[in-house]
Amino acid sequence: MSEVGSFRGAAHLVVGGAGFVGSALVRRLLDHGAEHVEVVDNLLSAERDNLPMDERLTFVEASINEPAVLEGLRDRFDYVFHLATFHGNQNSIADPLADHEHNSITTLNLCHALRGDDRVRRLVYASAGCTVAEKTYGDAEATTEDDPVSLYLDSPYQISKILGEMYLNFYEMQHGLRAVKARFQNVYGPGEVLGAGRWRGTEATIWRNVVPTFIYRGLKGMPLTLHNGGAASRDFIYVEDIVAGLVLCAARGAAGGVYNLASGVETTILELAEVIVELTGSRSELEVAPRRTWDRSGHRFGSTEKADRDLGFRAETKLRDGLAATVAWTEANLARIEAAVSRHVEHASGAS
Repeated sequence: MSEVGSFRGAAHLVVGGAGFVGSALVRRLLDHGAEHVEVVDNLLSAERDNLPMDERLTFVEASINEPAVLEGLRDRFDYVFHLATFHGNQNSIADPLADHEHNSITTLNLCHALRGDDRVRRLVYASAGCTVAEKTYGDAEATTEDDPVSLYLDSPYQISKILGEMYLNFYEMQHGLRAVKARFQNVYGPGEVLGAGRWRGTEATIWRNVVPTFIYRGLKGMPLTLHNGGAASRDFIYVEDIVAGLVLCAARGAAGGVYNLASGVETTILELAEVIVELTGSRSELEVAPRRTWDRSGHRFGSTEKADRDLGFRAETKLRDGLAATVAWTEANLARIEAAVSRHVEHASGAS
């Protein structure tokens, strides 16, 4: 990746940089020789101690929506990565207004603040592959970047993510903002802390994504819940691979372009649970639960063709290898995870 040499001596802004993916990206940028990385994060779903100690790193605990933060952005950064979000479909269903504030408005404010800023070489936006995937429990085809977007999406989170893409398209056309949209699939890996941040209204504050939830519950001998018997399928991509994709989007992505960051491999939730039970040596039971009524996206995975062709991006980590590394990290960080989970236990008991 010779283009990554342009990161040496560059100044970066990472919005949402204290989160699971954001903190991994910050470490990668510092490793690539960044002169300065500024992280703006309100710690709604993140922890300050995710970030490394480095004199080149500045942390601003605030929302990117705050006027004082927005006013100080211009002509300071070579690359901007926008990863801030109101984490997850279920939390957004419980509180659509909060999702709008932390997903849609953050994107609009950031675009507006950076319009006409000629120093910004690329603004890379974390979008979501679930917004474009066909809503089917039949045989899935790989979702491409050009597939149509339904007007009937399953959650405010999905609406916000595609709305963010539309704002970026507008500011690219109207103001020349050099934006790249990166559509994430299901990211997993070391560093995701269950319960990170503040209570967000539902138990999904704790049980946020399926991989860390299953691994933690497997290690603790707790049941693993399989909605609809685990028939749904997803495209799981390791965190270090997603970070490599974000770097390539910044270095090689076309202004106005959109790219899937995907493994291209379809895995059912039942298959995932069985591997995790094996890797954790768990006696956890697999409990079958009804299908989640809001989730119509049964089977899905992303096409890797465009990102491979245009960016040279390929996910390198096999699912089993990535899960084994995540199990080892979770075992080593159980005390930290349980401390985060315990902050929300009283809220969660009241919500159930």
